[in-house]
Amino acid sequence: MLRLAIIGRPNVGKSTLFNKLAGKHLAIVDDTPGVTRDWRESDATLFGYPLVVIDTAGLEESFDDSIQGRMRKQTEAALAEANCLLFVIDGRSGVTPADEHFAAFLRKQKKPVILAVNKCENPKATQTAIGEAYALGFGEPIAMSAAHSVGFEDLFGALQPYLEEHEPPETADENNKIEYDGDLDALEGDEDFVFEQEDLDPEKHIKIAIVGRPNVGKSTLLNAIVKQERVMTGPEAGITRDAIAVDWTYKDRPFRLVDTAGMRKKAKVQNVIEKLSVEDTMRAIRLAQIVILVLDANAAFEKQDLQIADHILQEGRALIVAVNKWDTIENKTEAQEEIVYKLETSLAQTRDIPFVTLSAINGRNIERLLDTALDIYEVWNKRISTSGLNRWLGKMESQSPPPLVSGRPNRLKYITQIKTRPPTFVLWVSKPQDLPDTYKRYIINGLRRDYNIPGVPVRLLLRASKNPFKSN
Repeated sequence: MLRLAIIGRPNVGKSTLFNKLAGKHLAIVDDTPGVTRDWRESDATLFGYPLVVIDTAGLEESFDDSIQGRMRKQTEAALAEANCLLFVIDGRSGVTPADEHFAAFLRKQKKPVILAVNKCENPKATQTAIGEAYALGFGEPIAMSAAHSVGFEDLFGALQPYLEEHEPPETADENNKIEYDGDLDALEGDEDFVFEQEDLDPEKHIKIAIVGRPNVGKSTLLNAIVKQERVMTGPEAGITRDAIAVDWTYKDRPFRLVDTAGMRKKAKVQNVIEKLSVEDTMRAIRLAQIVILVLDANAAFEKQDLQIADHILQEGRALIVAVNKWDTIENKTEAQEEIVYKLETSLAQTRDIPFVTLSAINGRNIERLLDTALDIYEVWNKRISTSGLNRWLGKMESQSPPPLVSGRPNRLKYITQIKTRPPTFVLWVSKPQDLPDTYKRYIINGLRRDYNIPGVPVRLLLRASKNPFKSN
């Protein structure tokens, strides 16, 4: 498949073009130069032809260890992954000395280069820039406006020879979202009802989002997992802005790891770019199957950590707590006891949340973290037979019946599991509105205990039993 890298100096519209080709709003777009820092890729189509499009940081004239220098290294890494380059310049600004400098750099790459003059929604105003672009030595430039979807036919014409050289991709992986929207009442009393088993194809990606407060080591952890400098890291807080997805295979299971921007307290998020980054992180959590919440071992479970964890559980995701920088802790036994206490008291709605102590910078306990992800994924997909559930429900009711309602029993009629991811059950009750929350917790805790469902959200929905003597 053709792998097309979009390159150019900052603020020429690379991310806007990337989003248009991907058909999704994946990259953060803002007028501020240098918003994109890490390279990211996405499947795309152009007039029916499949390709992989790569968004890059702006080419910077920096070769040191500054943020700009590290951005340049990320762009050079992206170029190595591509087999065709789309060089974008700004039609409003014309050809700048920086464009000429990077044109000389691209001619040394020994890869086909297509030149695009972006922001050409007004052809008369950008005529001079298009004329100047010929001097860069990449043939006839393509006049485009990514924001206004102008010039994509010409881009396709320039790319078509390279698109035809490469084979089409396999069927794209879809977000494996399972929902049941049928008639719940039709299931009551149907012991032979069987839900369609979800597709647990071992060749499909397990989607994992890595989240947490700024500067706790999320990007370092992703680099430690994939064993390369895939995303930028450094002592500065807030380096990561876009949610960057990276494919990785562990024990023959494909993972899609997503590094995200740090999430500060809502009141402290003032910058527009930071707000967009947090929205991107929230989206990554919604689309994930497993979320790894990274904590700093020296300041674990601050209020913001607990709020992030609660949000993850509310979304129904499988949660793993990764306590990073464990190598800096002196009294490890005391620190571990504190973590267990915080999990049991502050996140009591979900019992036995798994946690792993690790050092991302030293690569310690990375395999244990991935093994934990595989284990929790199986629990998150757990399915229980309806007949066994109802025998279990009878025992639970006999051991501790629900409180009486107006002197009459509030009978538990029937229970079934309607979906996984997370495990979700429906319980038919005589008077669901009068069943206390404490009794619901009794049922949920019993499910966790007796069916071994630790560490993931369990949802219990209540429905009223039909009264056959009640007139319609």
